[in-house]
Amino acid sequence: MLRSMYTGISGMKGFQTKLDVVSNNIANVNTFGYKKGRLTFSDLMSQTMQGASAPLNEGGNPIRGGQNPMQVGLGTTTGSIDNIHTQGNTQTTNRPLDLSIEGDGMFVVGNKTVSDAATDNIDLDQDDISFTRAGNFYLDDDGYIVNSNGQYLVGEVDGEASRITIPEGAQSFSIGGNGSVDYIDENGERVTAGEIRLAKFSNPEGLEKVGGNLYKLTGNSGVITDGDNVMNDINDLYTPETNGVGGLVPGSLEMSNVDLAEEFTEMITSQRGFQANTRVITTSDEILQELVNLKR
Repeated sequence: MLRSMYTGISGMKGFQTKLDVVSNNIANVNTFGYKKGRLTFSDLMSQTMQGASAPLNEGGNPIRGGQNPMQVGLGTTTGSIDNIHTQGNTQTTNRPLDLSIEGDGMFVVGNKTVSDAATDNIDLDQDDISFTRAGNFYLDDDGYIVNSNGQYLVGEVDGEASRITIPEGAQSFSIGGNGSVDYIDENGERVTAGEIRLAKFSNPEGLEKVGGNLYKLTGNSGVITDGDNVMNDINDLYTPETNGVGGLVPGSLEMSNVDLAEEFTEMITSQRGFQANTRVITTSDEILQELVNLKR
């Protein structure tokens, strides 16, 4: 009887965790570039009441057939919590620094190390590098393109991984679908400030969420580079619209890929599953009470 009670507890814990994942998805329904989570269940080990037996033969003649094992399951546990990296809907903003990626790839953003702050180059192996699908960028006081956290957008400038800057005297600027950042200088001439580059992963679900719409590399994210599987120079990043990487859509933002109808359905199943497991505990308790009352 106690076994069924602990099985019910494991089910309650599992559905509580599922409800936590669903509630986080709903909370981020309007978060730019957010990728929804999904929880899967896995059964726990089973207690074997009787092992399997092979058929019994005597002189090649069957005497008794084989028997299957008899096992009682001991509950459930969390199998995985996946990040589903499907494409989110695109919202048009007509703001020149709002960018969305139509296809695979992620923006690369980073902070400079104190020892290397004098140059614009970004060391992909040493500096604080993160990845994001949220393309709401801004210009800081020095003219650098940054995200809402103040991290620099990484691109290619003069063949190096570098932060991209728009000079103070620029009359206007534009960003192309291939990542080219151009501006009109004081003389009315078009100048290329740099080219936005994207990172590509064979297993984006292996990235670690660190908050602020950012992801970090892990040992299972499977970064796709120029062959050494270590991201350390500009050759490890890709030009949009090449090598299977998606193109940029300026003046738009990628919305969350959360489907509210799906999440509310998952919320209902979580609630009912939780209720069913509490009923298991209640029923087991009632049977235990009947056993106790046998002696009066």
